[in-house]
Amino acid sequence: MKKQSLILLGLFLLFLGAAPQLAVAQLEVPAASPAAHVSQNVGFTKISMDYSSPAVKGRTIFGGLQKYGETWRAGANAPTSIEFSTAVNIAGKNIPAGKYTIFITPQASGDWTIHINGKGNAIYAYMVDNKINEEAVAKDDIVSVKATPIRSSENQERLIYTISAEDNNVAKITLAWEKVRLSFMVDTQVIQKMDGFKGILVP
Repeated sequence: MKKQSLILLGLFLLFLGAAPQLAVAQLEVPAASPAAHVSQNVGFTKISMDYSSPAVKGRTIFGGLQKYGETWRAGANAPTSIEFSTAVNIAGKNIPAGKYTIFITPQASGDWTIHINGKGNAIYAYMVDNKINEEAVAKDDIVSVKATPIRSSENQERLIYTISAEDNNVAKITLAWEKVRLSFMVDTQVIQKMDGFKGILVP
């Protein structure tokens, strides 16, 4: 009995010694571009975005890391996605409820292009010989938006997206990274939906 107790004690002490090493082994190195999520209810619609948030790290981002005239995945790691719980209107085009991916084409001057990809593809689906096939990207846009980048004196170290409910009908979606702010509007069609409800409720 005493021998059994000594064996159990030895095993317990061995476990205590190994526990810190097991804990360290289970720790993961923090991601360089951590996953992020933002969502906002606007009118009758929930708008959600999932993206990875890279840092500037003293680099020149637009015109440097992200070349002008070349479509970019609008984040890092996994594709940047946007989801609408109901149909919406973007740049005059009706967009069904669903989940889409976003790409951005920055330019040295003038407006940038925000692509809403109707197939939910990653940007790598459009790589040919290590270059983006821009025509194929444009072909799969369910809608594209021309947006004027706003230059800020303040540096935004990590890429972030924000969704503002504005008048609770039209949402403003903004990317901020480095010294650039880029926005586009999403009409959640509150009035049209309310008119539709009247048709159902009023005989």
